[in-house]
Amino acid sequence: MEIHFENKVVLITGATRGIGKQLARDFERLGADLILTGTRPEQIKELNENLGKNNRKNIKYLCVDFSNEGSLLDFIHELRKYQKIDVCINNAGINRIDYIYDTSLTDWDDIINVNLRAPFLILREVSQLMRKNRYGRIINIASIFGVISRQKRSIYSSSKSGVVGLTRAVAIDLAPYNILVNSISPGFVLTDLTKKILTQIEMQDLASRIPLGRLATPEDISKVVLFLSSDLNTYITGQNIIVDGGYVNT
Repeated sequence: MEIHFENKVVLITGATRGIGKQLARDFERLGADLILTGTRPEQIKELNENLGKNNRKNIKYLCVDFSNEGSLLDFIHELRKYQKIDVCINNAGINRIDYIYDTSLTDWDDIINVNLRAPFLILREVSQLMRKNRYGRIINIASIFGVISRQKRSIYSSSKSGVVGLTRAVAIDLAPYNILVNSISPGFVLTDLTKKILTQIEMQDLASRIPLGRLATPEDISKVVLFLSSDLNTYITGQNIIVDGGYVNT
């Protein structure tokens, strides 16, 4: 059995770094046509120019700020130009940490808008195409902090718990149309951002508290997403798959 995505259109938000970047790389390798988003205009311009130079016509980067209403609505309008979207991966997300008594309404609005409201609006739009084509795979990237939590994560945990709840409910709505909807809850992932935030000693300490003894790589997360997005997945829907090396069980 092989996983491939030839003749499939795959949408991945937050695809210019970390897990999203790895997903874009893997889906391209497996033959998908890609719609990818990022937030930095100059980076998006450069990425599209490089694609043009290399004649990679099966990939398009879009600059979208999901915390900005106008940018989000422009993106939704752009999606209406497509005849089909076979796979939708809501990966874009932000986090700000603070104690509940120090949080601001601005923090709440920004995190909820990006992490929960944007996926809701994207799913509402993309599901129209998927219903028409009677096919779809939807993966929402949640977090272990939607299942457990720790200090200073009140808003982030709320947003990711919401993603898991949205996944379960949407899965029921779309099941009659051969559309499978799941969420992935990664644990601690060794991305460039993680390396900037944590020292080597801090990462080693964190790894020691994970049963598998290491942080996840973006590839670890991507492998699960690829399976759930593929035609090998024919019966898994409405599930939240925790990919954390056993951390939540300790």
